[in-house]
Amino acid sequence: MKNHPTIEKSQSGIMLLEALIAILIFSLGILTVLALQATSIKLTGDAKYRTNATLLANKLIGQMWVSGGDLAALKANFEPGGAAYIAWLADVSDKEGLPGVVAESAGVVSTLPLVTVDAAAGATAGQAVITLFWRTPEMPADQAGHRHIVTTQIVRNAP
Repeated sequence: MKNHPTIEKSQSGIMLLEALIAILIFSLGILTVLALQATSIKLTGDAKYRTNATLLANKLIGQMWVSGGDLAALKANFEPGGAAYIAWLADVSDKEGLPGVVAESAGVVSTLPLVTVDAAAGATAGQAVITLFWRTPEMPADQAGHRHIVTTQIVRNAP
């Protein structure tokens, strides 16, 4: 029997090519898993900030409910500049609160929380709107970032 050198010559290096293709496919799979892991970590951080925003808003609503007085006193105490607002702002700005909460300055968008209380008579009397803003550390300073709005009605029963 004759040896076929042309067949051997045409197939030389095929195993090396198959190995390189297998390494390429494996590497793409690993890179995809790493990208999914990075996205998962980012989304977990975002969820933490949304949860903190909800808890901080609910804390302020609870303070509004237990505070005595009429709607005008509620408005004066809990809107920006009021004593209860200033105390609550310390929790919002805390390292366990929301990141990037700053007052407006040159080139920086304000991310201080907004609180409004409707003290006028009517259907919306006692309606409180709490708006929280935050920026994750990756966001540029001139971008407003994320926002969470909570609306509630504080109604006092007549004695």
